[in-house]
Amino acid sequence: MNSHIEATDLAKRLASPTPPRLLDVREPDEHAFAAIPGSRLIPLGQLAERSDELAGWQNEDIVVYCHHGVRSQHGIAILRQAGFQRLINLRGGIDRWSLDVDPSTPRY
Repeated sequence: MNSHIEATDLAKRLASPTPPRLLDVREPDEHAFAAIPGSRLIPLGQLAERSDELAGWQNEDIVVYCHHGVRSQHGIAILRQAGFQRLINLRGGIDRWSLDVDPSTPRY
């Protein structure tokens, strides 16, 4: 079962002394248009073969996000198969982030 976080709760966690890592699984053009600051982009279609790039994150909380929260759930499944355990889905994705936390983040 996947763990979820609301955008407002994520904003609080990002301001904490031990913020989670942020993984964006959208496409490069989407990330270039709107992204949560500090996030790392690995598109969903490349995640299985590039999960080793996240090896240093293995023992940290990782919040995975996409546009609305569907692709990120698939990303979490891929990362679980690669041995990651501390995975959290951003409910509503970057769209919810824009609505609830940072209205300067463009919506699409």
